[in-house]
Amino acid sequence: MQSETKTCQNCKQDFIIESEDFNFYEKIKVPAPTFCPECRMQRRFNVRNERNLYHRECDLCKKKIISMYSLGKPFPVYCSTCWWGDKWDSTKYRVNYDFSKPFFLQFELLLNKVPRPSLIIPNSKNCDYCNYIADGKNSYLCFGSIAIENCLYGSPYESKYCVDNYLARECEYCYECIDCEKLSQSSFCQECSNSFNLVYCFDCKNCQDCIGCVGLRGQKYHIFNKAYSKEEFLEKKKELLLDTKKGLDKAKEQFLKLKKTIPHKFAIELQSKNVSGNNIVQSKNAHDCFDVKRCEDVMYCKQMIDAKDVHDANYCEFVELCYDYIGYWKINNVIFSNTIGDSNNIMYSDFCSTSSNLFACIGLRSKQYCILNKQYTKEEYEELVPKIIKHMNDMPYIDAKGRIYKYGEFFPPELSPFCYNETIAQEYFPLTKEEALNQGYKWKEKEERSYQIDIQNKDIPNDIKEVDNEIIAKVIECEHKGTCNEQCTEAFKIIPDELSFYQRMNLPIPHLCPNCRHYNRLKQRNPLKLWYRKCMKPNCPNEFETSYAPDRLEIVYCERCYQQEVY
Repeated sequence: MQSETKTCQNCKQDFIIESEDFNFYEKIKVPAPTFCPECRMQRRFNVRNERNLYHRECDLCKKKIISMYSLGKPFPVYCSTCWWGDKWDSTKYRVNYDFSKPFFLQFELLLNKVPRPSLIIPNSKNCDYCNYIADGKNSYLCFGSIAIENCLYGSPYESKYCVDNYLARECEYCYECIDCEKLSQSSFCQECSNSFNLVYCFDCKNCQDCIGCVGLRGQKYHIFNKAYSKEEFLEKKKELLLDTKKGLDKAKEQFLKLKKTIPHKFAIELQSKNVSGNNIVQSKNAHDCFDVKRCEDVMYCKQMIDAKDVHDANYCEFVELCYDYIGYWKINNVIFSNTIGDSNNIMYSDFCSTSSNLFACIGLRSKQYCILNKQYTKEEYEELVPKIIKHMNDMPYIDAKGRIYKYGEFFPPELSPFCYNETIAQEYFPLTKEEALNQGYKWKEKEERSYQIDIQNKDIPNDIKEVDNEIIAKVIECEHKGTCNEQCTEAFKIIPDELSFYQRMNLPIPHLCPNCRHYNRLKQRNPLKLWYRKCMKPNCPNEFETSYAPDRLEIVYCERCYQQEVY
């Protein structure tokens, strides 16, 4: 089929369905979407709460637990031990399909009955305050991470002894680093790799002992892109007072000025062919994708590894033939679903694993041929599913905003167990309360807090050498004081391992709570959006798609001009 322009039934903006899209929809036997790619992503993000954790009780064993679900949910919440244990059976919550009611109303009934896992922390030890991590050890407030050890806050991967990082891979002793790989003993870096002992660096590769540098390759003893001898470097570093808050702030200011004068590559595309988006590595035919690695024939995806023939998917690994899906790994032919693992041929399901041929199921393990958690024979299942799909089209669900949900649409916003501002949707598509409610999302009111502040923000010590172990018992005021729209906790504490890290790295105490620090890191990354632009090098005719908006101050070059400049 030829490309076709449609109007999104959510945002009312026009979007194009390309011929490649139609080919994919035909392959997996689904209709073309009625939401644009951005609205589809926002809708998926609305079912994933990573960072908002609550104290509550396991509804099975009754022990005190930490959970991503607040009190007052209609469904039971089990601790990880109970949820993965054999003391309950998810099929006992089965529901007979009712052809007199819209599908999504029936799914909601099941959604409100089946127990949910308090956290997603498989194969993890001493990670009770983390969520959506796997193979973790001795970590605290880390989210969306794999194979981490002794990490605090943020989203590191395969890293050790890291604090406040985002998408830092194979790093060790790093602080406030973003989109970095194989970095050690470094802080406040972005898009750096294979380097050691960097401070406030951007796009530096194979470097050592650099401060405030941009776009360097194979260099050492540089400060603000100026070369020094080792002795001169150490003296200049000492003068910068990087062990103090004031010294770091001054260095940051100079670094940001330099950053605006050095050309930036229009996109990070490494060892990839025929791709568009940003942070694409070892991939082929990946379009409008962000943070993907080893992917082929994929579109409209974010944060995905080892995927083939996938459209509209996020936060997953080892996936094939999937569409409008979010979360987990090792799946094939999974569509319109959330957090499915080691499974295939799944539709409209939630938190199922090691299963196949499920339709509208929740919490099933090692099952096949089930609909609404009810067991069928293979023949019964194959006969009933087409009838349900037809029923979804003949009797669609219509939400309060008049949006029509036939077969081919992800779960409506009101079926999410979370409020909008609890989810990652708020991180990437921030809304005010009024905007969220107007768009049909739920909103969680801010909890009243009555902290007794021990250290006001203005009184936080400037130098880590001025801090002793007594600070561990203190409540510290966040600089934002709850006035931002970033899930500010208004106050925070320093835990023992965190203090040891700051002392080892010679870093001052932060002035923001962990949530506000997280949002600050997100602001430093480019958005999940592309614009057509021209190369800014004079006389260069090249054009490209880039996540650098046209009104940005950075100098943006095409691949050829960037390579000439940097190398």
